[in-house]
Amino acid sequence: MRQFALAVLVSAVTAAVYGPIALLWWRRARVRSRTLRLVAAVELEPYHAAQLRQEATEAAAAELVLDGYLRIDGEGAAFLTGQGRDPARTPAHPLPAALLEAVRRHDPEPVSIGWIARSDEEYQQRRSAYRSERDAVLPVLPRMPDGQGNIFLTCVTCGGIALVMLFWLLAGALLVTGRPQGLREGALTVVAALGLAALLLAAKAGRTVRERTDPGDPLGDLVRSAEHPALAALDEERRTLVLRSSADLDTWRGVDTVVHEEADEEATDEDDEWLDDKVWWEDAYEYRASDEDEDQDQGGTDAAPGAASPSSG
Repeated sequence: MRQFALAVLVSAVTAAVYGPIALLWWRRARVRSRTLRLVAAVELEPYHAAQLRQEATEAAAAELVLDGYLRIDGEGAAFLTGQGRDPARTPAHPLPAALLEAVRRHDPEPVSIGWIARSDEEYQQRRSAYRSERDAVLPVLPRMPDGQGNIFLTCVTCGGIALVMLFWLLAGALLVTGRPQGLREGALTVVAALGLAALLLAAKAGRTVRERTDPGDPLGDLVRSAEHPALAALDEERRTLVLRSSADLDTWRGVDTVVHEEADEEATDEDDEWLDDKVWWEDAYEYRASDEDEDQDQGGTDAAPGAASPSSG
């Protein structure tokens, strides 16, 4: 009789533990399948994918270089070509068109692409508007149920784990101390032992369910799957120049000079120090000149009595 009651209780507790795990697997499998279907239906525009990878400005610069609107020198300075200065010629896509207009606003002064991306407000606004427009087309992916953030569910889970552990200890003690009589009680004892072993594997089963139903980052994988065609079409030399100009965020290039923002502050400090040194030298010169005048006056005073003594004799 004790083996029968023990087998029934262990089977009931095991079912109560694995029931939520099975329900979690069913819900997560449905969400995973729906997420993959939504992402499979997404058709990302190359510039939108580049913007999600933080490479939109580089891709736009690459297209302008390929189409002959820009040329970039070895220091990363971007110059308009004759075609780039023609107001009647503009790229069809809004991002390279916005970048070309930004370079035109600085013409004839060369400017780095990175400086425009960081400091040109109009270009930033047009780039953000394009991002907002394209992000609105993306599907809203369902949230994967994981129970995180639900304090009540967390407390219930902790309490359930504590009760299951206590039950497992008691049932294990009864199972070890019991002496089954006959084949029927032996079979019930085996059922109870298998149930207790299954309870030990419940935590691992939950982790396995989460791992196998995790969709990962399918949208991110889609974004990273292909490079922008303009960047891919560049040869190694022009690609290096585009990336160098895009990475230069702090340099403003004038017609004949290159001025760094940090260098401006250092130059100002150096000018102040030079003025201080100049004032110090001027003061020192005045002090020295006044000392020489005093020495001359004193020498003239000393010489006067000496000159008068022969005449008195």
